[in-house]
Amino acid sequence: MTATRVELPPARYEFGGDEFVFVELDREMSLEANFKAMAITGALEQLDLDGIIDICPSNASYLIRLDPDRLHPAELVERLAELEHSAGELPDDYTVRTRVVDVPILFDDPWTRETLLRFRDRHQDPAVTDLEYAARINGHPDVDSLIDAITSAPFIVTMLGFVPGLPFCYQMVPRDRQIEVPKYVRPRTDTPERAFGFGGAFAVVYPVRGAGGYQLFGIAPAPVFDLAQRLPDFADRIAFPKASDILRYRAIGLDEYEAVRAEVDAGTFRYRTREVTLRPAEFLADPDGVNERLMEVLYR
Repeated sequence: MTATRVELPPARYEFGGDEFVFVELDREMSLEANFKAMAITGALEQLDLDGIIDICPSNASYLIRLDPDRLHPAELVERLAELEHSAGELPDDYTVRTRVVDVPILFDDPWTRETLLRFRDRHQDPAVTDLEYAARINGHPDVDSLIDAITSAPFIVTMLGFVPGLPFCYQMVPRDRQIEVPKYVRPRTDTPERAFGFGGAFAVVYPVRGAGGYQLFGIAPAPVFDLAQRLPDFADRIAFPKASDILRYRAIGLDEYEAVRAEVDAGTFRYRTREVTLRPAEFLADPDGVNERLMEVLYR
């Protein structure tokens, strides 16, 4: 069996008391690190070791909760080190069964624009909007060019966190094409629910209204979190996104935004999704070709 070698530093293993083992695969976020975290935690789940309570993959790391009376933490670390050198090498036949999801976004909307204007004293450049600032520091000639870059390639959900249902999403493009922006100098005390934000190299949709520090680019008409589980997509869980989901952020106008909001209010909205099999080794060899096929599957 051939494997795609993932060039990362040796993993760092740490104990959290006697119930947790934390494994850092890399200090920098990369698709290679996230794929490796998925492969190792997936293989660990298949082993079904007695004593493991929970497995939580993250951006470039993962956390294991265990029962030390049934599995000694040092023994677990030995097993994880073995997986780092087997599953972590990304066998070419390793696959991830996941979903491609259409996520409409109204860019430069009036609600997030009003919010960001209230907090210009906390921003790096108070004279421009967040979109204008992000376009400039990423070398784009204008905001439209930045939006095209965001919507032209999908993002993978690397983890959920910060608040329930918030998806951290990393664009599936080579590092030299990654969009990166700093967080606000000081966090805002207000962010609209469903705001589409960007911080570092991560895109997010804020599940609820609250504080936040990511640059504000727009707003999604559909929720990513539904505590009441009123919408069909939330029948089994209160958060719609899942780690490894592939999201295509699609720019829409105000008319489509209002139409989707009407479906949400009526309780009939459903995300457009397609089940797919992602082969990380194939993606790393030809990201643009794989992305093109992923986008085609979504809109057939």
